[in-house]
Amino acid sequence: MKKNITLPLTEETARSLRAGDEVYLTGYVYTSRDAGHKRMCEALARGEKLPFDPMDSVIYYVGPSPAKPGQVIGSAGPTTSGRMDAYAPMMMSVGARGMIGKGARSQEVIDAMKEYGGVYFGAIGGAGALLAKCIKSAELIAYEDLQSEALRKLYVEDFPVTVIIDSLGNNLYDRNRRI
Repeated sequence: MKKNITLPLTEETARSLRAGDEVYLTGYVYTSRDAGHKRMCEALARGEKLPFDPMDSVIYYVGPSPAKPGQVIGSAGPTTSGRMDAYAPMMMSVGARGMIGKGARSQEVIDAMKEYGGVYFGAIGGAGALLAKCIKSAELIAYEDLQSEALRKLYVEDFPVTVIIDSLGNNLYDRNRRI
């Protein structure tokens, strides 16, 4: 089923999604990869606030290339999500609701998705230049020293993703293996 979602991603909306749904996201998403996630989780462990409000947020696992003149952002394709598996449950525990990436997730992440009402979206790997066309603004908000892995706030319009794992634990990868 095709769905258009205006972000932020509420728990009610996240819990209504099912593995296999085609979704078009419009609104703000945050970017981070493993180095940024490590810093955020270390800050949370110290009792510090994050550089953004994670409540009902969607985090895109991407390290975009630099923007060329006249562009908002360079190529912005998803990175392998498994590298964030050590951090995703903690991020969901403070309100992060959605994740965009590619590849399988650990059982710990799936269990956290069930507990917190999270959803894992897949974006098409290798299509970073096309996905970048859906990004209308990009703002660096933290960890500039991480360069492409810095924490950014992106405004996206009709950003195409597929629900890979829903809040019930239904997993499109597992389902397709059984077919």
